[in-house]
Amino acid sequence: MDADNHLARIAGAIAEPARARMLCCLLDGHARTSTELAVVAEVSPSTASAHLARLKEDGLLVQLAQGKHRYHRLAGTDVAAALEALLVVAGLPRPAFRPGTPTRLRHARTCYDHMAGAVAVELHDHFIAQGWLVDDGAGAYALSAQGEARLQPLGLDPAPLRKLRRRFACPCLDWSERRPHLGGALGAALLHLALRHGWVERELDGRALAVPERGRRRMLAALDMVPGLDERIRAA
Repeated sequence: MDADNHLARIAGAIAEPARARMLCCLLDGHARTSTELAVVAEVSPSTASAHLARLKEDGLLVQLAQGKHRYHRLAGTDVAAALEALLVVAGLPRPAFRPGTPTRLRHARTCYDHMAGAVAVELHDHFIAQGWLVDDGAGAYALSAQGEARLQPLGLDPAPLRKLRRRFACPCLDWSERRPHLGGALGAALLHLALRHGWVERELDGRALAVPERGRRRMLAALDMVPGLDERIRAA
């Protein structure tokens, strides 16, 4: 297909009001279900499914599977940049994402055998930014030599984790933040490390994890976390 014809098709996909609302809703980086996007777009679930199929076909969205749930997010930073530019031309702000999860669970909790919540998402993003986790090209992560050198002195040895009959490290979509935290054997080992060092503590009544002030300071120092991240973890 010629570039100009392809551009026209992409523009047509964005130009439909319901689809435009879905795309703008996903600009905050949080994935959402088709039911949620149907509400945002003010259309029926069946109509939303048709719109989502068109957006996926044109490469604007991708679908993520998390257990029995299916989520949708923007296909990449190029799509986000194009939409942001169009919003500048439109001259209208977009609403912020407001999670409805109870604050205590949203801050930090367990997700099966690894850490979830705002703190876990920030850790995941920090590991990516530091170059400790790298995309392995198959939808999972590899631990870089730099990451291994940083984590091993803390007591996290990746060698035995690679021998387990499970994924070594992978993104796990966080159901409250709608962004990935770290799952797999490495994610489980990170939770054990955090508990052992007192960075987080299990609460007695369920999945919630407490992040005591002393533990927070130790975690920041151990993982070379910057002041801005410190404020987000404190306020989460």
